[in-house]
Amino acid sequence: MNKIISNPKRTLLLGAGLDVLHFESREWIETINFWKDEIKFFDNLLNKKVSTNESNQEYAEMLKSLDKIHQDFFNDFEDDIIAHEKMLSRIHKGEKGLSDGEYREKHHRLLGRMETFKTDFHQFKKIVFKFAKNI
Repeated sequence: MNKIISNPKRTLLLGAGLDVLHFESREWIETINFWKDEIKFFDNLLNKKVSTNESNQEYAEMLKSLDKIHQDFFNDFEDDIIAHEKMLSRIHKGEKGLSDGEYREKHHRLLGRMETFKTDFHQFKKIVFKFAKNI
């Protein structure tokens, strides 16, 4: 029997009140800020763990490049979440042309991005730690 298991949090949250979605958006911002701190830690770690081995140096440069990509992503994603929150404020004020459904759809897309990136970032951290351990 093939059964698709959906994320119950996603299903529940998308049916939740806008205040709950607002709270989740604020949690995303906090998570991104924590990830930014982790990126700083990784940058310091990679700068301290300099190897004389040429292949390790190339690998370290690749990790630093990924580090920069993540930092840029965090800033862009944080901007998207802030814009999403501003949209909620405009809906709350009753601005014409905006709908609850539009906000929920955007929230759903942001939630998907957050979940995907969380998985990708976890893999990145494993690679960094493995690299640092082997130097």
